[in-house]
Amino acid sequence: MQRKLCQLRCSNFTSFSKTFIRQSKDSKFSLRNDGNINEVSEVVTSRLSPKCLIKPFIFTVSFSGCCFVATTIWQYEEMRKFAHHFMGNRSLFKSYGPEFKRSEFRRQINAWWNRQSEGQKVAIAIFGINLCVFLLWRIPAFYPFMTQYFCASPALKGSCLPMFLSTFSHYSFFHLAINMYVLYSFSSGAVSFYGKEQFVAMYCSAGVVSSFASYVFKVASGRFVTSLGASGALMAILSSMCFQFPTTPLQIVFLPFFTFSAGNAIKAVMALDLVGLLAKWRLFDHAAHLGGAIYGLLYLIYGQDYIWNKREFIFTWYHNIRDKKE
Repeated sequence: MQRKLCQLRCSNFTSFSKTFIRQSKDSKFSLRNDGNINEVSEVVTSRLSPKCLIKPFIFTVSFSGCCFVATTIWQYEEMRKFAHHFMGNRSLFKSYGPEFKRSEFRRQINAWWNRQSEGQKVAIAIFGINLCVFLLWRIPAFYPFMTQYFCASPALKGSCLPMFLSTFSHYSFFHLAINMYVLYSFSSGAVSFYGKEQFVAMYCSAGVVSSFASYVFKVASGRFVTSLGASGALMAILSSMCFQFPTTPLQIVFLPFFTFSAGNAIKAVMALDLVGLLAKWRLFDHAAHLGGAIYGLLYLIYGQDYIWNKREFIFTWYHNIRDKKE
């Protein structure tokens, strides 16, 4: 479960190299002969100005706000659907009639889906998005597009949208598998605690906040290597759950005989990321990890009281719009 600094490998990089080299003149990157996107600090004659963080900061705040507004509207629609269903109004639900027959395969899929908890359903949906992005990385013709929009760095043009899209981007299958395993393991507990709407809002906003933390460190240190992965968002979920339930026993998947408390685990992970940040380790994006973990802790302490529980005016505003349309 790590947000990795991006290193891409491919046997055929002819067209991609030309595109990326053109971008590298402005973005302070170069493409090595072995096809790796790599930081070349000796080529950088001057660091990026801190002013380049203004747009990412505005994007972080506005996008996070939009996440909570959108999920509040989602929750309103879910509550409205439940109310109509409870009152016996079936007009909102599509009726296929007795003549409609589902295939055996579809019945099995529906039965399997209905057995999943709300948290597992959310995790499976996020996994599906990550898997689609991972498969796009397997198509060499998409490399310029993927590098521009699914790798995050303050030195690249259009650096705001990748702050969010890179949260769903994994180039390595092992990287994808580890992150999705952690997500699936913690999703049921986190969704039970927050509710699926608040969980999605927190997950998406944490991805952008962790990317911004990474941007700040990269600008301060002059290291403009790209990053991708869901670990920043996952660290927010992990830190909030581990600090909320510090005595919960955890295990390492490959060492099931070794148990430790959730509180000690998250403290150790955050300490390791802090050491990696100060020592300037280059394998993982420790700034994004630490930023996500701090965001999760702050949201646990203040988020529900000052953000989620203050959303009544959004309900009222959207309800009035709904009434006018009807």
